[in-house]
Amino acid sequence: MPIRIPNGLPARDTITGENIFVMDETRAVTQDIRPLEIAILNLMPTKVATETQLLRLLGNTPLQVNVELLRTKSHESKNTSQDHLLNFYNTFEDVRNRKFDGLIITGAPVELLEFEEVEYWDELCEIMEWSKTNVYSTFHICWGAQAALYYHYGIPKYKMDKKLFGVFRHRLVHHYPILFRGFDDEFLVPHSRHTTIHKSDVLRHPEIKIVAESDEAGIYAMHTAGGRQIFITGHSEYDARTLEAEYLRDKNAGLPIEVPVNYYPNDDDTQIPPNTWRSCANLLYSNWINYFVYQETPYDITAIS
Repeated sequence: MPIRIPNGLPARDTITGENIFVMDETRAVTQDIRPLEIAILNLMPTKVATETQLLRLLGNTPLQVNVELLRTKSHESKNTSQDHLLNFYNTFEDVRNRKFDGLIITGAPVELLEFEEVEYWDELCEIMEWSKTNVYSTFHICWGAQAALYYHYGIPKYKMDKKLFGVFRHRLVHHYPILFRGFDDEFLVPHSRHTTIHKSDVLRHPEIKIVAESDEAGIYAMHTAGGRQIFITGHSEYDARTLEAEYLRDKNAGLPIEVPVNYYPNDDDTQIPPNTWRSCANLLYSNWINYFVYQETPYDITAIS
């Protein structure tokens, strides 16, 4: 997928070095097609790393995509430079009157707080409500998925006895789910969270379809009719060493943290962890773009409702 991103965005050099097609402004405007409009509400503190991970995955189909990076106005990021935010990010107020084919709402390291205690909760609720009429398909990740399930359906999250941390085996609940077309019957996904949702709560809402789950990690993927809302509880977008960075951060700080499950060879944290989920991650995002966004969204983007 040729993706249009601003010149100078740090992710640009990384993904072009991986032979992912990035299109410049001149070539993009001369193509006689309507590009897909995808917004990314980046709630992660490591914004550059997260935007790079997501842009890498969005660059895997032949479609042209315009990407709009969004941040919350009600929370000031302490881990990303203001210059980067001012140069490459807009706030919800800047796009309130626009329509988008797709929206990605990332996770955030605030899961031990009650939703209403999160500094930008009111703003996020406004964005999630707006997405129902201004976005065709919204893709929620990890805490973003928990927040959306709570806001839209009142489904609570629960604190676990210990952090779910590592790479876990998952299975498809249905044999031919469109979102997981081409997947093996079993596949691996990284998780890194202290909270979870209960399947019994989800089953009270027949409008939510469970499509993949794990014996250890619980429900992984759900969506509503037509893929208008998609909820992913894990981190398929993670790089090979993202879990390691979290692990070493906590270990070096003297915090209680165990070696990520099924991550290092022989659980030896001196060895290099292999990426065992990359192909599944690429396929997941390609399927979302191809089947739930491109195939379903109206050609006249203003007709999204």
